[in-house]
Order: sequence, then C-alpha cells, then structure tokens
Amino acid sequence: MARILFIQHRLPAPSRVEECAVLSRPGYRRRLVRMLNMGTPARSTDPWIVRPRPNSAPALRLFCFPYAGLGASVFRSWPANFPASIEIVLMQPPGREGRWSVKPFLDMPSLADSATEAMLPHLEVPFAFFGHSLGALESFEIARRLRRRGQPQPFHLFASAHRAPQKPNPHPEIHGLGDREFIDQICKQYGGIPQAVLDNPDLVELMLPCLRADFNVFEGYAYSEDSPLDCPITAFGGTRDRRVSEPEVRAWDAQTTKTFRQQMFDGDHFFLNEQRDTLIASIMRDLTAVPAVAVG
Repeated sequence: MARILFIQHRLPAPSRVEECAVLSRPGYRRRLVRMLNMGTPARSTDPWIVRPRPNSAPALRLFCFPYAGLGASVFRSWPANFPASIEIVLMQPPGREGRWSVKPFLDMPSLADSATEAMLPHLEVPFAFFGHSLGALESFEIARRLRRRGQPQPFHLFASAHRAPQKPNPHPEIHGLGDREFIDQICKQYGGIPQAVLDNPDLVELMLPCLRADFNVFEGYAYSEDSPLDCPITAFGGTRDRRVSEPEVRAWDAQTTKTFRQQMFDGDHFFLNEQRDTLIASIMRDLTAVPAVAVG
C-alpha cells in the first residue's frame, strides 16, 4: 500500500538532531507544513492538479499518483528527469501537504470520482498514468471511469508496488485499530517511521487522520468484474517487498487487452525512491516505444 510515512519522505533523518528538534518547539506544525510543501510547485486552478512545468501542447502528459499519506512532493524531482515534451502532472489528494484543511476521502469510489473530474480538462493530448502503491489502484479505477464515460483512455498504465486489483488483500486489516496499535502495525509491516516522530505525540496526531483515511480506501476496496483496459500495462515490483509478491505483480496481465510488461527492482515496497533513475528509464522505454507519440 502506501508509503505510509509521508513524514519520513519529507522530514529530516533522525541523525539530523538540530532539524528534528524543531518539531518540539512552538509553531512546529507550521514549520512541518512548510517542510512538506518545500519544492512543491504551484498548483493549477484545481487543487488536485499540480503542474511543475506547464505545457499547453506536450507530446504526452504523465499523471503521477502518490502513495498514501503524501501528495505531489513524492514526485518533486521527476520533472527534471523527463524531456520537455512530456509534461509531468502531479496529483494532490485532499488532506495532505497544501490541502491539510480538506477532509480526505474514505473510499475509493469517492476518491477516484473526484480525481477523474479534476483531470478531464487536461486530457486533450495523449496521456499516461503512473501510480505507486495506493496510487496504482487509484489510477486503474480512474482509467475505468474514463472508459465508462466515453473519455480518452491512457496511452499507457504504469502500476507500481501494488498487487493486481482482482487479487484480494491477504493481510489483516488495520485501519480500525486504536491509534497506538495502528501505528505499531504500520511500523511492523512497513517500517521507516523515524523515532523522532514516534516520540512526538502531537506529530503522530497530526499525521494519523490522513494515514487512517488512506488505509480505509485501501482496505475497503471492492474489485468489480469488467473487461480489461484497452491500453498497455507495465507493472513494477520490489524484490524485497513484504507486502506485494512477484506473482501478484504479474497478475496485472489480466487487466489489459494490449501488451503487458513486468519489471522487478532490487528494493522493498518503496523502491521508487532508491531506484528512481532506473524506474524513470523504464517508463521512458515504454513511452517512446510507439512512433505515434514522439517524446524525444
């Protein structure tokens, strides 16, 4: 599922004592929000859409859907690693980063419906989807919604670190646990929460609503039978991912009538951070495979 700790991705490592100490001082919440938004470009007129390098006529738009607990900042370094002909569009769900005051969604239909509406004005050129963990599931459901509405379909769907949607969740649900047990299970199953965060009850309280909401979406997801998508799918996985197995990644093959490709990366559930350059190169390989989309 998601990189549960948006905090780890944006906050300093525990070894950086001076910066971590800021979190215990008065006004740390404001500092936290500024840190989480650092490097995040201005969004468009719709708060869902963040366009770091707006391009009115790109060869292709790549919509990027983040893992749980975080938003556009997951992909803050991506635009500089793609050619100018590909516009990177970052999806910013409610309840995080610049949308702290907006209540997060608790179910996939509401989340996907809202995101779909926000994206419609930006589908006048060829486009593709990349989603990591919960973002992969969300992008799949949006592609289905676009098809039902007779809208354009993605040129390619990149599903990263999530089992194929038809595969049931084999793990016990945790979203209904008490706060302490919920956090303990996140640490146990995903790891990565800095001790500086765990030792700060106010900071844990700040992050809990978004995390719990995202787990509601993930664990409450109900797959419905439908025909496969009419676009190629590339599925990515981590060789040391304790949550998503290689067969579960391979099972995305059933969701497309077009070509399917699978690639496993050396890493855990969050290989997209350590393997960013290799992952982007793999995405570019597929985006440049069809001459109809010139993305040189």
